[in-house]
Amino acid sequence: MNNNYLNNKFTNLSTSNPPIYSNGVITPNQTTAPTNMQEYIPNEQSYIENILRVNRGKKVSVYQSFGDSSEWKDRIFSGIIEQSGRDHIILSDPATGNWYLLLMIYVNFIIFDEEINTVQQFYPSTSINTQIS
Repeated sequence: MNNNYLNNKFTNLSTSNPPIYSNGVITPNQTTAPTNMQEYIPNEQSYIENILRVNRGKKVSVYQSFGDSSEWKDRIFSGIIEQSGRDHIILSDPATGNWYLLLMIYVNFIIFDEEINTVQQFYPSTSINTQIS
């Protein structure tokens, strides 16, 4: 097989994707996704990882239970929120220098030491105006 054919065939795949629009708003793809994902949190997604993401840098205590462990049945991890994702939280503890990668499946609840920033709830963009006559 001709290598030039393959090189030409796949050269422009990533640059030829036009933006995708949904209801007049650009839906990110690999070529249009913002570089700072903390700034891009869709309004309708009020998930734990997004709430943690907008509270990055705040001190928290994460309460976790490990049902299959007799030694680590219930644990509390305290630290600063560094990152969060769908399945994990990364905390740093400046007092000890420890860093924790915590799995979301074990989280019972989280206590913040200060006010929580929340993700704006989803409100439909269209409203029905009714007139009373």
